[in-house]
Amino acid sequence: MRLKFISPMMPTLVEKPPEGGDWLHEVKFDGYRSQLVIDAGGPRIFTRRGLDWTSKYRDLAKAAAALGVENAVIDGEIIVLNDAGLSHFSALRKAITSRQHDLYFVAFDLLHINGHDLRDMPLEDRREILAAMIPEGQHIQFSQPMPGDAASIFQLVDQAGLEGMVSKRRDSKYRSGPTTNWLKAKSYAVGEFDLLGVEREPGKPAFALMAERGTGRYVGSAFITLNRETRERLWKRVQNHAGAAPKGMKRSATQWVKPGIIARVKHLRGEQDLRHASLQDFREEEPDAN
Repeated sequence: MRLKFISPMMPTLVEKPPEGGDWLHEVKFDGYRSQLVIDAGGPRIFTRRGLDWTSKYRDLAKAAAALGVENAVIDGEIIVLNDAGLSHFSALRKAITSRQHDLYFVAFDLLHINGHDLRDMPLEDRREILAAMIPEGQHIQFSQPMPGDAASIFQLVDQAGLEGMVSKRRDSKYRSGPTTNWLKAKSYAVGEFDLLGVEREPGKPAFALMAERGTGRYVGSAFITLNRETRERLWKRVQNHAGAAPKGMKRSATQWVKPGIIARVKHLRGEQDLRHASLQDFREEEPDAN
């Protein structure tokens, strides 16, 4: 009988990681949450939502066959590393289609092993078994815990340009779905985006609507948290350079602007679109030199 996919345990997003000795902390990898299932029929790799993507991860499936277990269900993340050794989300899709050898499966939890369901076992014990079964230097790796206090770890994670960290209660059982026994704290990044327009409604916060630089792809909105002087300068710029709505976009209370204003936005790192974003500053796009 084949083992079935188990819906993953999902951490809750918090602003700061929890302190105290009841928690262990890991790097939050910037990749695809995945589940490795090994049984008599061979290894299979599922997406976070339970789609069978084994055919897309052929090399990792072969590596899983070499783990030497009869059956197992392993929770982890599929990543690609950049030149600095950090997980790099934007390179992941290309690697899946054309550079399989660049893919890694980082394992961080063990749900089942050789006929035994481990989900009622404390996390720390599950991870101890998992660490012992994964050889070093392979494309299936173990997510090592980070030593030290949570605040210092989070500072190092931020300075290293990592997406964030995940903190887990050492004694937590594995339960599918959202949980507060696992917490994720994300670092922030600052990037530049094309300003599409400003949404202002009486009695509500003002938002700046953003597009990816050079592509026009809408990526979300950012709170306008500028000081009074800069905010007034933004309103004037918007009024003097009113433009038409981008194709396919219809939003009430929005003043659209012509291309040419670049917004500096602080946002959560590791997201495809803007989350928890705020407008920090803006500038005029410099004209091309003749």
